[in-house]
Amino acid sequence: MEKRNLRKERIGIVTSNKMMKSIVVSEVKKVKHPMYGKFVLKTKKYVAHDETNDCNIGDTVKIMETRPLSKSKSWRLVEIIERAK
Repeated sequence: MEKRNLRKERIGIVTSNKMMKSIVVSEVKKVKHPMYGKFVLKTKKYVAHDETNDCNIGDTVKIMETRPLSKSKSWRLVEIIERAK
């Protein structure tokens, strides 16, 4: 029996929930500039599948990589870590 590879997981903040069963999650990383040494903020956006439509803007969530669900969705919601205040 073949062992499956581990799926990637990301933690980010929900920036949009206007679609049906979909959310946009932004992951912010601090990356050191290769030449100048200054830390720069890099933002990456993921479109994730939210089956129950219970995420709101500002929530901190964990998403997991999955098979492609649509043209832009290949991530799904695992859990809501913290609700927006």
